[in-house]
Amino acid sequence: MCGIIGYWGKRDASKVLFEGLKKLSYRGYDSWGLCTSSENRFSISKAVENIEHTDIDFSRFAGNIGIGHTRWATHGGVSEANAHPHLCPLEKIAVVHNGVIENFQALRTELKSKGHKFKSETDTEVIPHLIREYMNQDTGFVDAVRTALLRIEGSFAVVAINAEDDIMVASRRGSPLVVGIGDNEYFAASDIPAFLEHTKSVMYLYDNDVAIINDGVYVYNLSDMQPVRREVDSIEWDVEKSMKGEFSHFMLKEIAEQSETIKRASEQDPEKIKRIATWINNAKGIFFVACGSSYHACLSASYIFSAVAKMHINVVYASEFRYYKNFLCNETLVIAVSQSGETADVLDAVKTAKEKGSKVLSIVNNMGSSLMRTSHHTLHMNAGPEICVLSTKTYTSQLAVMTLLAYACIGNHNEGKSVLDVAQNQVYNLTSRSTRDHIKGLADILKDKDNIFTIGRGLQYPTALEAALKIKEVTYIHAEGFAAGELKHGSIALIEKGTPVIAFVSPVNEKETVSNVMEVKARGAYIIGIGPNNNEIYDYFIKVPETSYFDPITQIIPIQILAYKLAVLRNCNPDKPRNLAKSVTVR
Repeated sequence: MCGIIGYWGKRDASKVLFEGLKKLSYRGYDSWGLCTSSENRFSISKAVENIEHTDIDFSRFAGNIGIGHTRWATHGGVSEANAHPHLCPLEKIAVVHNGVIENFQALRTELKSKGHKFKSETDTEVIPHLIREYMNQDTGFVDAVRTALLRIEGSFAVVAINAEDDIMVASRRGSPLVVGIGDNEYFAASDIPAFLEHTKSVMYLYDNDVAIINDGVYVYNLSDMQPVRREVDSIEWDVEKSMKGEFSHFMLKEIAEQSETIKRASEQDPEKIKRIATWINNAKGIFFVACGSSYHACLSASYIFSAVAKMHINVVYASEFRYYKNFLCNETLVIAVSQSGETADVLDAVKTAKEKGSKVLSIVNNMGSSLMRTSHHTLHMNAGPEICVLSTKTYTSQLAVMTLLAYACIGNHNEGKSVLDVAQNQVYNLTSRSTRDHIKGLADILKDKDNIFTIGRGLQYPTALEAALKIKEVTYIHAEGFAAGELKHGSIALIEKGTPVIAFVSPVNEKETVSNVMEVKARGAYIIGIGPNNNEIYDYFIKVPETSYFDPITQIIPIQILAYKLAVLRNCNPDKPRNLAKSVTVR
């Protein structure tokens, strides 16, 4: 939920850290802080604000080693005292942390009994205090960090430095941490974009790895300090792809990229797709597990598998999956879907599946993620870095991959790819400036509304759910999605004169959906139709050509644009909605 970065090298550490934190601010933007080390002392700066809106005086800092943090608050309010880095009582040890320490209260009580005084409300502050406690017992810095981390229950990605030497220690359990390896310089960060402009050589740390960085990277197992080998990979991501370029916001840039990213998602190894299709066909029980937008993509995929492959798929929120464990066996296939591959609820679901002997396939965007490493097999979305907190291009990439799998299950991978090519061309048209301008007209009408409802039937129902999520998470307008036939079973009581209702329509369900639209129109609703055919009952119409089972990809595009336009009109930050973070690493 937070972003951390460490730097050891030859550059001015403060500048490297500051720019790296800007690229990590999508992971949390309640507060930020950085600390550099030089001549046995720290230089520290903290602020309660989004780092992108900040300028700092770099002359205040010295040193080529340092750590930084951008925070999404969990334990303790948004304050400068709670901002990281946190220090030991002697202010000689500094720590940044992403994760949750479940036993921090017990540790804090223990440390207080030994005379430690705390300055924050955070769980993180116990870490530097524990390190200092062990160093007071004549334990070296590295061993003290290790011993402290072994006391922690919960999840962590930690980078620690000591003002009195030039060693940086990084370790993880349950939270992401990747090491970047440059020319006599090293990085440790929550995500690759933090250091992508400096190096594309990366080393993914595994759970319970501890990396000692000092003229090199040396990785050990946290429990016994035995050395472990971790491969150095080369990242193909383009630095330019992680920057806004000519766009005002990452959200709009990533919406516009979708024709390209859908194409990349479809360019999977046919033999790999065929092999996975065999797994699916042979499984005795299949579960899609995911959270948020990924869940909606899975729900769409369940309709597509039913229609194309005549196959039943169970779709379960990852946070609820543990309660389905009695249905699992060694012939069950669990397909876990996550943009980051670090979502705590998804990882927990995978753990449950593996305990029952089930096979796990993951669909992820981030190479080297925890989900990728814990799965039996992985398909990559190939969407490239997605910086905006909201899922746009990764959502449609997930849909592309899963729909191709449905076609592959009946031996028609090439047919699925052909239809996807048509959908990809439609996405290109739907993200054009003329379409964006047309949707801006609708945003002008809706910008002051308090409630928006979205409806659809069949394959359009999950799209209605995703549309409502997109609108509310970035505009803060209350939005709800419904199966169109369900509105009359209670929720129609919420419809009053002028209430916007967005209807997703396909020729397959047009007659029934228009009938539901008439029901709310009769109660004064303002109707927005999205589909291939206009209807006199619509007050506003957005044409989206029919693309059969790829409708979920094409029909969500206008809503992504609408959500963006509404956010701008309502003075909301489209890239960083309040209270949200890109990677949800707490349960």
